[in-house]
Amino acid sequence: MIMSAAITLREHIESRARLGARLLLPALLPQKPAPETVPTGVVEVDALTTGLPRGALTEICGSASSGRTSLLLSLLAAATGRGEVCALVDATDAFDPHSAAAAGVELKRLLWVRCGKTGSRRQAAGGSKSEFSRGSQDYTFGNVASALRATDLLLAAGGFGVVAMDLGDVPPATARRIPLTSWFRFRRTVENTSTVLMVLEQEPCARTCASLVLRLEAGELHWSVAADGGAVKKTTPADAWPPDARPADTGISPGETPVLLRGLRVHTEVTRARHAWPGKMQLATAFQTQAPGGIW
Repeated sequence: MIMSAAITLREHIESRARLGARLLLPALLPQKPAPETVPTGVVEVDALTTGLPRGALTEICGSASSGRTSLLLSLLAAATGRGEVCALVDATDAFDPHSAAAAGVELKRLLWVRCGKTGSRRQAAGGSKSEFSRGSQDYTFGNVASALRATDLLLAAGGFGVVAMDLGDVPPATARRIPLTSWFRFRRTVENTSTVLMVLEQEPCARTCASLVLRLEAGELHWSVAADGGAVKKTTPADAWPPDARPADTGISPGETPVLLRGLRVHTEVTRARHAWPGKMQLATAFQTQAPGGIW
């Protein structure tokens, strides 16, 4: 009787030990280290995020004139300045090389892939393909599909410090048609590489495939009057033209003072981050864009 109880107790102890080993096994596995990050060139954003992660997908979201392009150009300028080769997949022909050069981007180290289709062709009314227009150009989801294929090829080829896909002018309804499998494929392809994959959009679409998601919102506009030594003015984004600024379709009247757009205050918020920040965690910040030479 005593022997039987001892055997039962021993089996119970051994089964509990095996269960404990199984429960502790995941904790004993080596933890994946935090990815290497690269600076964006915007001090406030770098202080907020410690930089953008290599080998991961980062989404930059915001409406038009929210600072998306300024952040992109700053990242490209910083990367090409380090001697890295970068690629920009432009779904809607929105990239301006002159503005990029003025922002410090070394164009000889940038591959520009243009996916926009020029022309005035439109889908017939009631067609199955969604369409959107930018200026005199019309686009369908085919442009987005071309951008996805180009990004696939660039990531598979490797050797790029930054691969950016600009979907900023694509309506959110069109961007949401991108299959989730495409985002998973991008995530798997870019991991374990030194490439920063950045996607510019109006709304986040990659879901859990994105390691970092930043949302940008426009703040105050900063104007300066060129004739009186640069007196700075502040307006809200709704005030596209200050009362003393000339309309875009007229010339400057005698005695009229020209007003130049000097920059935009941009509010930045982290809406998703797979890896924790070192030290004290911060969720939002703001930075100032600058228009080279001023813009009417």
